[in-house]
Amino acid sequence: MHDIQPFLEARGRTEAVRGRMFAYPEIEPEKTALVIVDMQNVFCAPGQLVEVPMTREIVPNINALTQAARASGMTVVWLKQTLGKDAEQGWPIFFRFGMLPEQRATFNAAMTPGSEGHEIYPELTVEDGDIVIHKRCFSAFAPGSSPINTVLRERGIHSIIITGTVTNVCCESTARDAYFLNYRQIFTSDATAAFSDEEHNATLLSMHSFFADVRSTGEILEALKHNEHRFTDA
Repeated sequence: MHDIQPFLEARGRTEAVRGRMFAYPEIEPEKTALVIVDMQNVFCAPGQLVEVPMTREIVPNINALTQAARASGMTVVWLKQTLGKDAEQGWPIFFRFGMLPEQRATFNAAMTPGSEGHEIYPELTVEDGDIVIHKRCFSAFAPGSSPINTVLRERGIHSIIITGTVTNVCCESTARDAYFLNYRQIFTSDATAAFSDEEHNATLLSMHSFFADVRSTGEILEALKHNEHRFTDA
């Protein structure tokens, strides 16, 4: 698991602005979605092209959160990074500067529906009532990336809890864009995974400073367990 002590030491400075540690101390399940970002084989399975080893350590926390979310009536959304044969034409900057030339075809193939790499990591528990959404770029909320904003708004959802990988890439990008669409957010400190503690902690600090509450799996489960209060309008 990531060492998040550096983040914990720095997060207190936002309390003066918020008047409390967490902007959203209560969770309203029927208006909240648990969003699991890109926990696919290409990122999670050993030996894969974009393997993030820490992803396997957060699997128990994600499973605990999905179980609690379903039990509370929360919507569970699985995001899948999805490319295809036209991906390089549609996203040339990423393919030119985001990876080595010899990796492009393999990466694209691994993100194509039907491939093993594209599938959700099998140690995770996905149920029939969950929603699976394909996204075309790092952020699910970027224009043209996915229908997530429409899906959530149609369900009356105004809050999201973000888990998954990579902390400082797709998770952070999704959270930043959701913030500009006025979603109230909790960004999980121990159910997201990056390549290093430094990258992970940098995102946690940025998230807590402006974009989201940053809370542990245990804190979220406790909030759901004692869910006697509701969000009040900001």
